[in-house]
Amino acid sequence: MLRLIVTIIAGIVIGSFINMAIITVGSQFIAAPAGVDVKDVDSIANAMHLYQPKHFLFPFLAHALGTFTGAFIAFRLSNRATVIAPLVVASFFLFGGIAMSLMLPAPMWFIAVDLIFAYLPMAWLAIACQKSANS
Repeated sequence: MLRLIVTIIAGIVIGSFINMAIITVGSQFIAAPAGVDVKDVDSIANAMHLYQPKHFLFPFLAHALGTFTGAFIAFRLSNRATVIAPLVVASFFLFGGIAMSLMLPAPMWFIAVDLIFAYLPMAWLAIACQKSANS
């Protein structure tokens, strides 16, 4: 049980690091609209009408790849006989995605794509990648 908890925490920490790294790098490739302070949620919320679809690419990649990495690590560190650890990690990130969708008035298409494809499917993909590599 202790190993499972440590595995889940490791997946969350590493996945969170990947998430933030992609968000940080992404802002260097696609700048926020003029006048938006990306470190201030209120500034982002107030300027959401200025955001174009390109501005949602790196947030989606951050959510998907952060979840994938966290789930991959959790499955790798667990005994690989159970999918509990990677699914708990993905669920943690999913709840974070739901919370962000309630805090920021993002377009409905982005919220739907993000919540449907960036979390639980990434955990299943991380599991499948390792299972296929071991076969």
